[in-house]
Amino acid sequence: MGPTASGKSALAHALARRFAIEIVTVDSAQVYRGMDIGTAKPDAAAQRAVPHHLIDIRDPTEPYSAAQFRADALGLIDAIAARGRTPLLVGGTMLYFKAFREGLSDLPHADTAVRAAIEAEARARGWPALHAELARCDPDTAARLQPTDAQRIQRGLEIYRVTGTPMSRLLGARAAPLPARLASLALAPSDRPALHARIADRFDRMLDAGLVEELAGLRARHALHRGLPSMRCVGYRQAWGFLAGEYDRSVLRDRGIFATRQLAKRQLTWLRATPDLATLDCFASDLVERAAAIVARAIDRSSAAGA
Repeated sequence: MGPTASGKSALAHALARRFAIEIVTVDSAQVYRGMDIGTAKPDAAAQRAVPHHLIDIRDPTEPYSAAQFRADALGLIDAIAARGRTPLLVGGTMLYFKAFREGLSDLPHADTAVRAAIEAEARARGWPALHAELARCDPDTAARLQPTDAQRIQRGLEIYRVTGTPMSRLLGARAAPLPARLASLALAPSDRPALHARIADRFDRMLDAGLVEELAGLRARHALHRGLPSMRCVGYRQAWGFLAGEYDRSVLRDRGIFATRQLAKRQLTWLRATPDLATLDCFASDLVERAAAIVARAIDRSSAAGA
Protein backbone atom coordinates (compact mmCIF):
# COMPACT_ATOMS: atom_id res chain seq x y z
CA MET A 1 0.00 0.00 0.00
CA GLY A 2 1.02 3.61 -0.29
CA PRO A 3 0.15 7.07 -1.56
CA THR A 4 0.36 7.98 -5.20
CA ALA A 5 3.92 8.51 -6.48
CA SER A 6 5.46 6.61 -3.54
CA GLY A 7 7.02 3.99 -5.83
CA LYS A 8 4.67 1.05 -5.26
CA SER A 9 4.92 -0.32 -8.80
CA ALA A 10 8.70 -0.02 -8.94
CA LEU A 11 9.02 -1.85 -5.63
CA ALA A 12 6.60 -4.57 -6.74
CA HIS A 13 8.64 -5.21 -9.88
CA ALA A 14 11.86 -5.30 -7.87
CA LEU A 15 10.31 -7.90 -5.58
CA ALA A 16 9.10 -9.89 -8.59
CA ARG A 17 12.72 -10.27 -9.69
CA ARG A 18 13.43 -12.04 -6.38
CA PHE A 19 10.27 -14.04 -5.75
CA ALA A 20 7.72 -16.01 -7.79
CA ILE A 21 5.10 -13.27 -7.64
CA GLU A 22 1.96 -12.32 -9.55
CA ILE A 23 0.58 -8.84 -9.05
CA VAL A 24 -3.07 -8.21 -8.19
CA THR A 25 -3.64 -4.53 -8.91
CA VAL A 26 -5.56 -2.61 -6.25
CA ASP A 27 -6.48 0.46 -8.27
CA SER A 28 -10.00 1.67 -8.99
CA ALA A 29 -8.81 3.56 -12.10
CA GLN A 30 -6.51 0.97 -13.71
CA VAL A 31 -9.47 -1.38 -14.09
CA TYR A 32 -10.63 0.82 -17.01
CA ARG A 33 -9.56 0.10 -20.58
CA GLY A 34 -7.96 2.99 -22.41
CA MET A 35 -7.18 4.95 -19.26
CA ASP A 36 -3.45 4.33 -19.40
CA ILE A 37 -1.58 7.61 -19.11
CA GLY A 38 -3.59 9.21 -16.32
CA THR A 39 -3.54 6.08 -14.16
CA ALA A 40 0.21 5.40 -14.58
CA LYS A 41 -0.78 1.93 -15.77
CA PRO A 42 2.13 -0.52 -16.22
CA ASP A 43 3.10 -0.65 -19.88
CA ALA A 44 3.02 -3.76 -22.03
CA ALA A 45 6.64 -4.65 -21.31
CA ALA A 46 6.07 -4.48 -17.53
CA GLN A 47 2.97 -6.62 -17.82
CA ARG A 48 4.85 -9.18 -19.88
CA ALA A 49 7.67 -9.30 -17.33
CA VAL A 50 5.34 -9.95 -14.37
CA PRO A 51 1.77 -11.28 -14.55
CA HIS A 52 -0.70 -8.52 -13.62
CA HIS A 53 -4.37 -8.96 -12.79
CA LEU A 54 -7.40 -6.63 -12.56
CA ILE A 55 -6.09 -4.23 -15.21
CA ASP A 56 -8.27 -3.37 -18.23
CA ILE A 57 -11.31 -5.34 -17.08
CA ARG A 58 -13.98 -2.64 -17.57
CA ASP A 59 -14.89 -0.01 -20.14
CA PRO A 60 -14.90 3.49 -18.63
CA THR A 61 -18.71 3.56 -18.83
CA GLU A 62 -19.03 0.51 -16.57
CA PRO A 63 -19.12 0.42 -12.76
CA TYR A 64 -16.71 -1.49 -10.53
CA SER A 65 -17.10 -1.71 -6.77
CA ALA A 66 -15.12 -2.63 -3.68
CA ALA A 67 -17.30 -5.72 -3.30
CA GLN A 68 -16.54 -6.80 -6.88
CA PHE A 69 -12.85 -6.21 -6.24
CA ARG A 70 -12.89 -8.41 -3.15
CA ALA A 71 -14.62 -11.26 -4.96
CA ASP A 72 -12.23 -10.99 -7.93
CA ALA A 73 -9.15 -10.75 -5.70
CA LEU A 74 -10.12 -13.79 -3.62
CA GLY A 75 -10.58 -15.86 -6.76
CA LEU A 76 -7.25 -14.72 -8.15
CA ILE A 77 -5.41 -15.45 -4.92
CA ASP A 78 -6.63 -19.05 -4.97
CA ALA A 79 -5.59 -19.44 -8.61
CA ILE A 80 -2.16 -17.85 -8.09
CA ALA A 81 -1.47 -20.00 -5.03
CA ALA A 82 -2.51 -23.10 -6.98
CA ARG A 83 0.24 -22.23 -9.50
CA GLY A 84 2.78 -22.24 -6.66
CA ARG A 85 3.26 -18.49 -6.78
CA THR A 86 2.71 -15.67 -4.30
CA PRO A 87 -0.04 -13.09 -4.86
CA LEU A 88 1.14 -9.54 -4.22
CA LEU A 89 -1.62 -6.95 -3.93
CA VAL A 90 -0.29 -3.56 -5.05
CA GLY A 91 -2.04 -0.21 -5.27
CA GLY A 92 -3.42 2.88 -3.65
CA THR A 93 -7.18 2.40 -3.53
CA MET A 94 -7.46 2.13 0.23
CA LEU A 95 -11.16 1.28 0.26
CA TYR A 96 -10.37 -1.82 -1.80
CA PHE A 97 -7.67 -2.86 0.67
CA LYS A 98 -10.07 -2.32 3.56
CA ALA A 99 -12.78 -4.35 1.83
CA PHE A 100 -10.30 -7.11 1.11
CA ARG A 101 -8.93 -7.28 4.64
CA GLU A 102 -12.18 -6.91 6.57
CA GLY A 103 -14.95 -7.97 4.22
CA LEU A 104 -18.02 -5.94 3.34
CA SER A 105 -21.60 -6.12 4.43
CA ASP A 106 -24.27 -6.76 1.83
CA LEU A 107 -24.65 -3.22 0.49
CA PRO A 108 -27.30 -2.59 -2.16
CA HIS A 109 -26.33 -2.52 -5.81
CA ALA A 110 -26.18 0.79 -7.62
CA ASP A 111 -29.59 2.33 -8.31
CA THR A 112 -29.26 4.34 -11.52
CA ALA A 113 -32.43 6.37 -10.94
CA VAL A 114 -31.40 7.41 -7.43
CA ARG A 115 -27.89 8.22 -8.63
CA ALA A 116 -29.24 10.36 -11.46
CA ALA A 117 -31.44 12.26 -9.01
CA ILE A 118 -28.49 12.89 -6.68
CA GLU A 119 -26.33 14.09 -9.57
CA ALA A 120 -29.10 16.49 -10.66
CA GLU A 121 -29.28 17.84 -7.11
CA ALA A 122 -25.51 18.26 -7.05
CA ARG A 123 -25.60 20.31 -10.23
CA ALA A 124 -28.27 22.53 -8.73
CA ARG A 125 -27.04 22.79 -5.13
CA GLY A 126 -23.39 21.69 -5.16
CA TRP A 127 -21.71 18.73 -3.48
CA PRO A 128 -21.05 20.59 -0.18
CA ALA A 129 -24.82 20.97 0.26
CA LEU A 130 -25.28 17.23 -0.31
CA HIS A 131 -22.44 16.54 2.10
CA ALA A 132 -24.40 18.54 4.69
CA GLU A 133 -27.47 16.42 3.93
CA LEU A 134 -25.41 13.25 4.38
CA ALA A 135 -24.18 14.60 7.72
CA ARG A 136 -27.78 14.78 8.92
CA CYS A 137 -28.73 11.23 7.94
CA ASP A 138 -25.34 9.49 8.29
CA PRO A 139 -22.95 11.64 10.35
CA ASP A 140 -20.34 8.89 10.74
CA THR A 141 -19.92 8.51 6.97
CA ALA A 142 -20.00 12.27 6.37
CA ALA A 143 -17.33 12.87 9.02
CA ARG A 144 -14.70 10.93 7.04
CA LEU A 145 -15.50 12.58 3.68
CA GLN A 146 -14.48 15.91 2.25
CA PRO A 147 -17.42 18.13 1.14
CA THR A 148 -16.19 17.77 -2.45
CA ASP A 149 -15.81 13.96 -2.45
CA ALA A 150 -18.60 13.56 -4.97
CA GLN A 151 -18.38 9.81 -5.55
CA ARG A 152 -18.53 8.79 -1.90
CA ILE A 153 -21.12 11.42 -0.93
CA GLN A 154 -23.31 10.12 -3.73
CA ARG A 155 -22.91 6.52 -2.59
CA GLY A 156 -23.68 7.38 1.03
CA LEU A 157 -26.86 9.24 0.09
CA GLU A 158 -27.83 6.55 -2.40
CA ILE A 159 -27.60 3.80 0.21
CA TYR A 160 -29.58 5.82 2.73
CA ARG A 161 -32.32 6.67 0.24
CA VAL A 162 -32.58 3.09 -1.02
CA THR A 163 -32.45 1.32 2.36
CA GLY A 164 -33.40 3.95 4.91
CA THR A 165 -30.31 2.86 6.87
CA PRO A 166 -27.02 4.79 7.14
CA MET A 167 -24.14 3.21 5.26
CA SER A 168 -22.00 3.40 8.42
CA ARG A 169 -24.46 1.13 10.20
CA LEU A 170 -24.51 -1.36 7.33
CA LEU A 171 -20.73 -1.39 7.22
CA GLY A 172 -20.69 -2.14 10.94
CA ALA A 173 -22.26 -5.54 10.21
CA ARG A 174 -19.30 -6.82 8.24
CA ALA A 175 -18.79 -10.20 6.70
CA ALA A 176 -16.36 -12.64 8.28
CA PRO A 177 -12.70 -11.56 8.19
CA LEU A 178 -10.52 -12.70 5.35
CA PRO A 179 -9.53 -16.36 5.86
CA ALA A 180 -5.93 -15.89 4.77
CA ARG A 181 -2.49 -15.10 6.10
CA LEU A 182 -1.54 -11.52 5.28
CA ALA A 183 1.66 -9.54 5.44
CA SER A 184 0.79 -5.87 4.98
CA LEU A 185 3.47 -3.43 3.85
CA ALA A 186 3.01 0.31 3.45
CA LEU A 187 5.21 2.91 1.81
CA ALA A 188 5.17 6.33 3.45
CA PRO A 189 7.32 9.41 2.78
CA SER A 190 9.79 10.68 5.35
CA ASP A 191 9.95 13.89 3.32
CA ARG A 192 6.51 15.23 2.32
CA PRO A 193 7.89 18.01 0.07
CA ALA A 194 9.90 15.39 -1.82
CA LEU A 195 6.72 13.40 -2.41
CA HIS A 196 5.03 16.57 -3.66
CA ALA A 197 7.92 17.09 -6.08
CA ARG A 198 7.46 13.54 -7.37
CA ILE A 199 3.74 14.20 -7.82
CA ALA A 200 4.37 17.37 -9.83
CA ASP A 201 6.97 15.65 -12.00
CA ARG A 202 4.68 12.71 -12.65
CA PHE A 203 1.73 14.89 -13.61
CA ASP A 204 3.94 16.89 -15.97
CA ARG A 205 5.05 13.65 -17.60
CA MET A 206 1.41 12.58 -17.97
CA LEU A 207 0.57 15.84 -19.71
CA ASP A 208 3.60 15.49 -21.99
CA ALA A 209 2.63 11.89 -22.77
CA GLY A 210 -0.84 12.97 -23.94
CA LEU A 211 -3.27 12.81 -21.03
CA VAL A 212 -5.60 15.37 -22.61
CA GLU A 213 -5.46 13.62 -25.96
CA GLU A 214 -6.14 10.27 -24.28
CA LEU A 215 -9.30 11.66 -22.69
CA ALA A 216 -10.42 13.21 -25.98
CA GLY A 217 -10.06 9.81 -27.63
CA LEU A 218 -12.03 8.11 -24.86
CA ARG A 219 -14.82 10.66 -25.24
CA ALA A 220 -14.94 9.97 -28.97
CA ARG A 221 -15.28 6.22 -28.42
CA HIS A 222 -17.57 6.08 -25.40
CA ALA A 223 -20.69 7.83 -24.12
CA LEU A 224 -18.90 9.44 -21.20
CA HIS A 225 -20.09 12.08 -18.78
CA ARG A 226 -18.55 13.77 -15.78
CA GLY A 227 -20.61 11.81 -13.27
CA LEU A 228 -19.06 8.45 -14.12
CA PRO A 229 -16.64 7.03 -11.54
CA SER A 230 -13.99 6.69 -14.24
CA MET A 231 -14.22 10.38 -15.11
CA ARG A 232 -13.96 11.43 -11.48
CA CYS A 233 -10.45 10.00 -11.31
CA VAL A 234 -7.75 12.53 -10.54
CA GLY A 235 -6.25 13.86 -13.76
CA TYR A 236 -9.19 12.93 -15.96
CA ARG A 237 -11.51 15.17 -13.99
CA GLN A 238 -9.20 18.13 -14.47
CA ALA A 239 -8.53 17.30 -18.14
CA TRP A 240 -12.29 17.25 -18.74
CA GLY A 241 -12.55 20.83 -17.51
CA PHE A 242 -9.74 21.85 -19.86
CA LEU A 243 -11.47 20.21 -22.84
CA ALA A 244 -14.69 21.97 -21.83
CA GLY A 245 -12.88 25.30 -22.15
CA GLU A 246 -13.20 26.13 -18.46
CA TYR A 247 -9.49 26.96 -18.02
CA ASP A 248 -6.18 26.90 -19.84
CA ARG A 249 -3.40 24.33 -19.71
CA SER A 250 -1.50 26.04 -16.91
CA VAL A 251 -4.60 25.91 -14.69
CA LEU A 252 -5.13 22.29 -15.70
CA ARG A 253 -1.59 21.54 -14.50
CA ASP A 254 -2.06 23.39 -11.21
CA ARG A 255 -5.41 21.72 -10.51
CA GLY A 256 -4.14 18.28 -11.43
CA ILE A 257 -1.11 18.54 -9.16
CA PHE A 258 -3.18 19.94 -6.29
CA ALA A 259 -5.81 17.19 -6.64
CA THR A 260 -3.08 14.53 -6.69
CA ARG A 261 -1.52 15.96 -3.54
CA GLN A 262 -4.93 15.88 -1.86
CA LEU A 263 -5.35 12.25 -2.93
CA ALA A 264 -1.97 11.37 -1.41
CA LYS A 265 -2.99 13.09 1.82
CA ARG A 266 -6.20 11.02 2.01
CA GLN A 267 -4.27 7.83 1.29
CA LEU A 268 -1.83 8.56 4.10
CA THR A 269 -4.73 9.21 6.46
CA TRP A 270 -6.13 5.77 5.60
CA LEU A 271 -2.74 4.18 6.21
CA ARG A 272 -2.39 5.76 9.65
CA ALA A 273 -5.72 4.18 10.61
CA THR A 274 -4.85 0.74 9.20
CA PRO A 275 -3.70 -1.84 11.77
CA ASP A 276 -0.90 -4.37 11.48
CA LEU A 277 1.19 -2.53 8.90
CA ALA A 278 4.92 -2.70 8.38
CA THR A 279 5.66 0.85 7.23
CA LEU A 280 8.78 1.69 5.23
CA ASP A 281 10.14 5.02 4.08
CA CYS A 282 9.58 5.20 0.33
CA PHE A 283 12.79 7.26 0.01
CA ALA A 284 15.00 4.81 1.92
CA SER A 285 18.10 3.71 0.04
CA ASP A 286 17.63 0.13 1.28
CA LEU A 287 13.88 0.02 0.58
CA VAL A 288 14.01 -3.03 -1.69
CA GLU A 289 16.16 -5.01 0.76
CA ARG A 290 13.90 -4.23 3.70
CA ALA A 291 10.74 -5.01 1.76
CA ALA A 292 12.24 -8.24 0.42
CA ALA A 293 13.05 -9.36 3.95
CA ILE A 294 9.42 -8.83 4.99
CA VAL A 295 8.14 -10.74 1.96
CA ALA A 296 10.60 -13.59 2.50
CA ARG A 297 9.51 -14.00 6.12
CA ALA A 298 5.86 -13.99 5.09
CA ILE A 299 6.43 -16.63 2.42
CA ASP A 300 8.39 -18.79 4.87
CA ARG A 301 5.63 -18.56 7.49
CA SER A 302 3.00 -19.40 4.91
CA SER A 303 4.98 -22.38 3.63
CA ALA A 304 5.56 -23.67 7.16
CA ALA A 305 1.85 -23.41 7.90
CA GLY A 306 0.89 -25.00 4.61
CA ALA A 307 -1.27 -22.01 3.64
